[in-house]
Amino acid sequence: MMLPDRMKLLQIEAPGRVAWKDVPVPVPAAGEVLVRVLGVATCPHWDLHIFGGQPMFPGMQLDYPYLPGQPGHEAVGEVVALGPGVTALRVGARVAVWRDTGRRPQGCYAQFNNLRAEDLIEVPANLGVAQVASLELAMCVEVSFQQLARLGGIAGRSIALSGLGPAGLVAVQLARAHGAAEVVGLDPVAERRELAATLGAHRTLAPEAAAWPASRGAGACDDAIDLTGVPAAIEFLMDRTRRCVTLFGVLREEVRFGTRHLFGPGLLLAGYGEHNRAAAETALRFITEGKLRLAPLMTHTLPFTRYAEGVELLRSKRAIKVLFDPWA
Repeated sequence: MMLPDRMKLLQIEAPGRVAWKDVPVPVPAAGEVLVRVLGVATCPHWDLHIFGGQPMFPGMQLDYPYLPGQPGHEAVGEVVALGPGVTALRVGARVAVWRDTGRRPQGCYAQFNNLRAEDLIEVPANLGVAQVASLELAMCVEVSFQQLARLGGIAGRSIALSGLGPAGLVAVQLARAHGAAEVVGLDPVAERRELAATLGAHRTLAPEAAAWPASRGAGACDDAIDLTGVPAAIEFLMDRTRRCVTLFGVLREEVRFGTRHLFGPGLLLAGYGEHNRAAAETALRFITEGKLRLAPLMTHTLPFTRYAEGVELLRSKRAIKVLFDPWA
């Protein structure tokens, strides 16, 4: 295809203020490919924090104007040019971003973006944009299942998942794909519990003691994943889990581990692992097998010119994820 000289790109100029800019199309450097971006899904925590003027992680330096095209990273597109030394990908390949290193000068909220070939994975051309744009999120969640795999996995076991936002809804499906005998979804929002049930949760509950009394014996789950990062939610799981609670959500406060967790047997509290291509490949395999459906998470599709509206939909919990079309 004949590449244009210029493109449109989104930039957050200040908290609550965004611009849709006209800039030159970048040229791929060694080890990079130029991707024509077909769609980008929001990563709600990133978008809400950065657009709201708050750092994503405690102690993170946050300057405005924010990096152009950032924080867009859950993207799918077509390779249109290869940088020097790239042999693993070809022009015309459909690719998804499987890893966000955080070191790119430009994010994927743009019509074109240079990306390292090693951070991309080729995906079947018959998969729609909504089906695979959030592969990076699925990879991230799969890492938590890798943590549990080190303990023998979850096949035939019960698992509780706290927080049924995008990551939690992915986790419900991954738990089923990994052979869990029972998947229990916890969230205060009824609509999200209902969606989790349609995606494979055996039971869904509000995270309330009346709905699920505390016990690490009868009625407890074998394992759990917290996808909220909220200490109260984590401790709720710890009081109802026999073996291991693993943490996915960004933790900003301390969690209390008490005597009740020390015996019977002792509870394991596991941190997060590392992003890795094997996790991305597992997620992609589940997508192609029909065991992981990401399109139902895309409750709204908008052009980038309506970015602020999309973030407000996330903030008010009227959207689970927004899929942005750079060409609309």
